[in-house]
Amino acid sequence: CGREWTHTLREYICSNGYYPSVQSRHCQNEHWTSKTKIIKTPECKKITCPNPRVFKNGEVIPYKEKYYVNDTTTYSCHTDYTFRGSAVRVCKPNGKWSGSTPICGRDSDHCPDPGVPPGSSRTGDMFNIDDKVTYNCERPLTLIGSKVRVCQDGGQWSGTEPQCYANFTYDTPEEASEAFSSSLKTNLAVEKEEQKGRKITLDEGGKLDIYIAVDASDSIDEKDFDNAKITIKMLLDKVCRFYYPVSPNYEILMFATDVTPIIKMNNFKMQKPSLLDIFKEMDDFTYESDKTGTNIAQVYSTIEESMSIEELNNATAFSETQHIIILFSDGHANMGGKPKPKVDSIKRLVIKNDPKREKKLDLYVFGVGEDVNQEDVNGLVSQRDQEKYFFKLQDLTKVQQMFDDMIDESTSVGLCGIVWEGLENKRRAFPWLAQINIVRPSKGSNCMGSLVTSSYILTAAHCFKDGDMADKITVKLEKDMSVTGSNLRPICIPCTKETNGALKLSEKEILMSNELVEAAFTSDMDSEKDNSPKTIKNITFKLGKYRDACVEDAIKAKGIEVKNAREAVTDNFLCSGGIEPKTDDVACKGDSGGASYVNKKGRVIQVGIISWGVKDICKESRKFTSDADSRDYHSNLFSEKIRSFLKEHLENDRIGNPLKFL
Repeated sequence: CGREWTHTLREYICSNGYYPSVQSRHCQNEHWTSKTKIIKTPECKKITCPNPRVFKNGEVIPYKEKYYVNDTTTYSCHTDYTFRGSAVRVCKPNGKWSGSTPICGRDSDHCPDPGVPPGSSRTGDMFNIDDKVTYNCERPLTLIGSKVRVCQDGGQWSGTEPQCYANFTYDTPEEASEAFSSSLKTNLAVEKEEQKGRKITLDEGGKLDIYIAVDASDSIDEKDFDNAKITIKMLLDKVCRFYYPVSPNYEILMFATDVTPIIKMNNFKMQKPSLLDIFKEMDDFTYESDKTGTNIAQVYSTIEESMSIEELNNATAFSETQHIIILFSDGHANMGGKPKPKVDSIKRLVIKNDPKREKKLDLYVFGVGEDVNQEDVNGLVSQRDQEKYFFKLQDLTKVQQMFDDMIDESTSVGLCGIVWEGLENKRRAFPWLAQINIVRPSKGSNCMGSLVTSSYILTAAHCFKDGDMADKITVKLEKDMSVTGSNLRPICIPCTKETNGALKLSEKEILMSNELVEAAFTSDMDSEKDNSPKTIKNITFKLGKYRDACVEDAIKAKGIEVKNAREAVTDNFLCSGGIEPKTDDVACKGDSGGASYVNKKGRVIQVGIISWGVKDICKESRKFTSDADSRDYHSNLFSEKIRSFLKEHLENDRIGNPLKFL
């Protein structure tokens, strides 16, 4: 590459079912360079899944030299063997087989046959107490999980079932979300059986210390570093709000050649900052130290030092605390020595050679990027049966999608109003957004709406007319999302137990206590993209001494034949628009019925429904900025009449999750 290409990034993309031998190259010093150590010619190669022919005591069909994406295999056992696992498996586009490892065993020993995962070999065929089995992966695959497993007294195998990963193998966000969510729930919970299913109840008396470390070295792209901030925010909010009833304590570290703390564990416990305080610290953070190195060992040393201080301060509390360490990195350490001895030192500090204390420490690694050092990273994570601690994802946007997917449908009401500005998928920032289309013989209409529970959409009554038939009404949500989808998340409704819990509001806190309240609403959807809103419109609700002037302009609207504007704009309405104290955006045709909302503590709370306006600015000027007397009026969700209506229907929701009004 010549000088004109300097700092240019060239990315290679292949068709479905193929992967690029080189993911990307940078033009540096008039040469194309890549992150991989081995120089390769860029080409698209067929994705293969690990060899399933290692299956023992049975038969796999078809018997082929290589298995490609969408190839299907079936498994059956020889006589006198019992089958477990998936009888039919499909090679997936991420280089992994669907389902679980098929196993044919006699199950006559103390532990069940642990099987032989695809692409691996196993030594050891005795499965009694203290017997060992050892696994290896075929070259050039890397073993992820436990290389050696031991049959334990309880009839279970130690460690984690191994998997064999190629360099192009990744976990999908859905796979990672399910595994990480399950692991968090299991390790932060007291389990109790309830009828046929298992209900996980969190131990509210427990203590939780979480250490998060993010790679900021040159091996991580600058855009990935910015994305890492969003990712950590999502993780903190997810753990705090959905997986633990007591606020955790945090230490957050950025590292390259050196380790730079955003906040240390002892400072966090003394200062007790809110999540918003932490988010601001992260937004203001810029890594200005030497970024040429990747000192993963120093990260774990720093965490161990913090843990030692905590034990010194209160040994009893330290022994009762659940410790979680989460590392985001590609795993390529080029200084500071091997990180594994540091991890082993942390294990000794927390576990103290007591097997019963192993669950007091959880070690996770998210391998992110095109060239993850899988073998070294595998030695830095916890290994327990039926749990996964290493996740390999293509980039941080996939990690964000994973955290976003970590939603339990049964608690969807409690997850109301989460919005993540900065997500690559803009539609995910507005999962509650709905558009309603009504077909009529003469002229149909379009309105906006908002999902307020998993089965109710709130919109304006005037969107509908007598005679509208159900089969002529369609509701658009996120693309490819059914109305009963588990990822649907409603907007928050004020004056409910769920919203107060989500915001952690005290009884005395009021959402709209100021005379000028910053708010927003969305335009109609962009159906050509991902059904995300075309525009976010910013407004200011006028309350107190500002309300009278806003209301008075209502008499200028066509069709309003009252002398007193308060007859048209009762307390059932909120008012926005105008140019004082600043110019608002205004609603256009098609925006009616949409949610007008405020942002508070990282949540979106609907406070109004767009109802009617004084004039159609959009039609006249093709703009949506207000003039001096253009006003919009929004049905007020705080009014007694509307609250009573919502309570009547949403508290008695027998299909989805009912709300509890205060």
